[in-house]
Amino acid sequence: MSSDDASAGGSPGYDHENARQDVIAVDADDNEQGLVNRLDAHTGDGIRHRAFTALVFDGDGRILLAQRAADKRLWDTYWDGTVASHPERGQSQEDATRQRLEEELGITPDQYDDLRVTDKFEYKRYYLNEGVEHEVCAVLKLTLDEVSIDPDPGEVGGLLWADYRHLYEHPRLYRQLRLCPWFEIAMRRDLE
Repeated sequence: MSSDDASAGGSPGYDHENARQDVIAVDADDNEQGLVNRLDAHTGDGIRHRAFTALVFDGDGRILLAQRAADKRLWDTYWDGTVASHPERGQSQEDATRQRLEEELGITPDQYDDLRVTDKFEYKRYYLNEGVEHEVCAVLKLTLDEVSIDPDPGEVGGLLWADYRHLYEHPRLYRQLRLCPWFEIAMRRDLE
C-alpha cells in the first residue's frame, strides 16, 4: 500500500502516533546512521534501526510474557517477552528499558538491580500487509526482587508467567500464544 492509500483510506498508518516519532537508523554493526521516521522504518521494506527486547524473570526463573495490546499496528495480540521498543537518540539501552518497563508495566528500578545487556542480533520480519521489523535488537535481562505489576492496558493485553526453559523446549505446547519473532530469536539464541 502506498502512503497515499494509507492516508486516504484511513487505515492504520500515517495518522498513527508513531508517525510523529523517530527511531535511530543503524548499519549492520549498530553504528548510528541518523534519525528516521518510526512509521517509515516499519513500512514497505523497512529501514534498519536500533531496538531492544527486555526479558523479565522472577526468582524462580519464570519469564513474564506480555501480550501486545490489540490496537498495536504490528504484531497486535502477540506475546512478547516482556517489553520491546526503541531507544531515543542519546539514550542507552538500559535507560530505554527502565523507561518502557515503568511506562508499560509499572515496574520501577527499585524492583531489580541486575539489568544487563546479554545479546544483540539483526533480524527482518514482515507482518501481514501492515509493515516490517528490520532491527538490530539488543537483549536485556533482569530479575524482579518484588513482582508487583501495574500494566497499562493501552500497551498490554495480558500477562503470563511461564517457565522459560519449558517454553523453549516445548514450543508446540505454547503455539496458541503466537510469540513475537524478536522474542523467539532472543530465546533461541539464549538457550541453544
